[in-house]
Amino acid sequence: MSKECCSTDDNPSKIKQNSPVAEHGNENHDRDPDHAHNHDHSHDTEGKTAFQLFLPSVISFVLLMTGLALDYWLKPDWFTGWFRIALYLLAYVPVGVPVIKEAIHSIRYSDFFSEFFLMTIATVGAFAIGEYPEAVAVMLFYSVGEVFQSMAVNRAKGNIKTLLDQRPDEVTVLENQIPKTIKAEKAKIGEIIQLKPGEKLALDGELLSESASFNTAALTGESKPDTKKKGDIVLAGMINLNSVSHVKISTEYQDSKLSKILELVQNATSQKAPTELFIRKFAKVYTPIVVFLAIAITLLPYFFVENYVFKSWLYRALIFLVISCPCALVISIPLGYFGGIGAASRNGILFKGSNFLDVLAKIQNVVMDKTGTMTEGVFKVQNVHFQEGFNKARMLQYLNALESKSTHPIATAIHEYAGEPDHSISIENAQEIPGHGLKAIVQGKEMLAGNFKLMDKFGIPYNINHSDVSDTLIAVAYDGRFVGYITISDQIKEDAAQTIGELKRLGVKTTMLSGDKSAVVNAVAQKLGISSAFGDLLPEDKVNKIKEIKAKNETVAFVGDGVNDAPVVALSDVGIAMGGLGSDATIETADVVIQDDRPSKIPMAIKIGKATRTIVWQNISLAFFVKAVVLILGAGGLATMWEAVFADVGVALLAVLNAVRIQKMTFSK
Repeated sequence: MSKECCSTDDNPSKIKQNSPVAEHGNENHDRDPDHAHNHDHSHDTEGKTAFQLFLPSVISFVLLMTGLALDYWLKPDWFTGWFRIALYLLAYVPVGVPVIKEAIHSIRYSDFFSEFFLMTIATVGAFAIGEYPEAVAVMLFYSVGEVFQSMAVNRAKGNIKTLLDQRPDEVTVLENQIPKTIKAEKAKIGEIIQLKPGEKLALDGELLSESASFNTAALTGESKPDTKKKGDIVLAGMINLNSVSHVKISTEYQDSKLSKILELVQNATSQKAPTELFIRKFAKVYTPIVVFLAIAITLLPYFFVENYVFKSWLYRALIFLVISCPCALVISIPLGYFGGIGAASRNGILFKGSNFLDVLAKIQNVVMDKTGTMTEGVFKVQNVHFQEGFNKARMLQYLNALESKSTHPIATAIHEYAGEPDHSISIENAQEIPGHGLKAIVQGKEMLAGNFKLMDKFGIPYNINHSDVSDTLIAVAYDGRFVGYITISDQIKEDAAQTIGELKRLGVKTTMLSGDKSAVVNAVAQKLGISSAFGDLLPEDKVNKIKEIKAKNETVAFVGDGVNDAPVVALSDVGIAMGGLGSDATIETADVVIQDDRPSKIPMAIKIGKATRTIVWQNISLAFFVKAVVLILGAGGLATMWEAVFADVGVALLAVLNAVRIQKMTFSK
């Protein structure tokens, strides 16, 4: 039997290891005063066959059928009195006793209106008025429904855990060039892993082999092989595809990127969606109200009905109690959100909480950075335009040495063009000026490298009309004089245009904000069909643009790197980070992480949010409608215990099946 229906702990990492019914007296229960409010609606399905799970219900069913056969078909004279009661009691015990124990346990922790308490009152009351078969049947079907629900919940959680927890338990390390298999958690930084074709990497590291192809689907959802070269970072969860490779361990087992991703998804449900929080609060008020209404149904007719029969009105009240269990709502809704998180994870999109699924479902604006979001972020130097009077080779060496202090993609492009930096060059007081570029003392003189706003800021005169050039320009000044500029180009991502088209079809407005020059930003925006674009922006300018949109009472999602644009991410309703595999800080700061850098995952995330929200509201509508109808019928004496069972267990099962449906959906075109 499940724990308390109104659970507040949906963390999949806490799937119970012991059956809540069979091992109710767990030692943790006694230590946790809030235990009654932290029950997980799950059975222990691990290590048990379906027959073992359903065995109590099977025993109860056989005894119930025996009793019904003796009651209505065989009708022997001896099947009366205490013998008849004893048979139905035997049928009740396998399914009823665990529920009664849970009801007592809930009451110990001041949770008087749990579903267990309601079912106990209803069935014990049915026994008291002589409705033995119905009392057994209600508890039997309730128990069968609970097992099915718990199996569905565990299956959903288990699928996601299996999907993400791709870490092998053992690794082969080289000790004096001799392979040795050890536990992965005992491997140390600096050791060399030998990875055979088909094997999965257990820890993050640096590839020592010349090249290797990896399947990265466990991390990115992308099945296309990814070829890595010597010196590239490779991550836990990647599968080696072709030849034996050697990897130098760079992080501890528990600190690997995959470990952090797994932890992120496991903790995602701690951030509850407003709908989920409302339903939980509603259930805590709704259930006791129904209990008092049931008491009123039993007693008040005495004062208004001429031929008042206590047994008849008590029966109606008991039906009313069975129907009142809010299980369909408080189980299927968290499961619906968790299903959405799981569907997103399977497609390489990580949500930090179910609340962000709700926000994305209603998003009206997607504001995006340019570099690394809609473009590859892999810059290449096209031309170097330095003025006469400067030694071009020396200036390039100085610039290369200065850019070695930055991790910006432009710095990488300059390194690739100029070669290995000369570390003998003296660089002092290097600092990055946000939205402008770099400043430092190089070989005793001030050097500036950045955009032309940097030149203006420091009063460096130049005679270049840079506004019409569609390439990115890096302006350089040395010792107070303008040296010249370098043209650098970036490539638009192949699915960027498709992304903008899909966002428009979803009714989402698009805006591009970038610190790059306006000519470059406008050229990219025009190619992609982005509604509005703004360049030459400082971080504070981006914040102001977001504020302008929010001033219209419209929701905003910002897509960027999650680190440099931290103020904008904080201000937006949802911060979406591209390149989650490349930055630990990104995973920490963003609300949603797109693991494979593909902008097409932005509309996919919105579609998943919309589908999740639709399923959740379908469940809410179904549960409220059916329960309202059967509650009215029950109060009027027109519904029996059988209708009550459907209103509770039947609706809960339908809602759970609807909730897990999202995990089978396809969201790509």
